[in-house]
Amino acid sequence: MNNEAYLSLGSNLGDRLGFLALAVSKLRCDGLKIEKCSNVYETEPQNLANQPNFLNCALFVKTTFNALQLLRFCQTIECSIGKNKIIDFGPRDIDIDLLIFNSEKISTSDLIIPHPRMLNRKFVLAPLKEIAPHLVIENRHIDQLITKCTDQKIKLFADKNVFDI
Repeated sequence: MNNEAYLSLGSNLGDRLGFLALAVSKLRCDGLKIEKCSNVYETEPQNLANQPNFLNCALFVKTTFNALQLLRFCQTIECSIGKNKIIDFGPRDIDIDLLIFNSEKISTSDLIIPHPRMLNRKFVLAPLKEIAPHLVIENRHIDQLITKCTDQKIKLFADKNVFDI
């Protein structure tokens, strides 16, 4: 497993914690190993306020997949769970975002790495910092990025042990 990636998972409909746990279990396969998992955090929606709060966590994985294969694998898992995303930034059962893949910069119609909106999202950065406290993204330490998100509320919801990793 020679590729390393960071993923962000989120859910704000139905059994939010159950959907996160299901996604984590489906990510386990021969070509992917979950190395680290953050705790689960509850966050207020960012772009579309009139929706339920999200549960979010981050994963560090090692994989044999290339970036596009990993993206497609995550999308397959989302569909199998029932993503139910009707509008952009709207409510969904599950969302799995590929944030970082090795140290690659990718910009295609299907995939942009590093994830373009992660730098301004505390619900992504705080769980990510937990599993990668020394991470530098776009030449900025993760602490610098989190400092810019002080207006975004986030609170611990559940211990990472709920995922049995």
